[in-house]
Amino acid sequence: MKLYRLLTADDTSAFCHKVTDALNKGWVLHGDPTYAFDAANGVMRCGQAVIKEVEGTYTPDTKLGEH
Repeated sequence: MKLYRLLTADDTSAFCHKVTDALNKGWVLHGDPTYAFDAANGVMRCGQAVIKEVEGTYTPDTKLGEH
């Protein structure tokens, strides 16, 4: 099955570490990163979609972060 996640975080090194961790666990970048101002919190936010092919059958109970 193909899994999809959208990783998000404030624009800090923590976001880069989150994406790097996913890449090292076999996830692959999907599309361009996003960058937007979060007016409610007054910070810039980053986002990056990642995908991964794994064995099994998808269900809504699939724990994406565990793969």
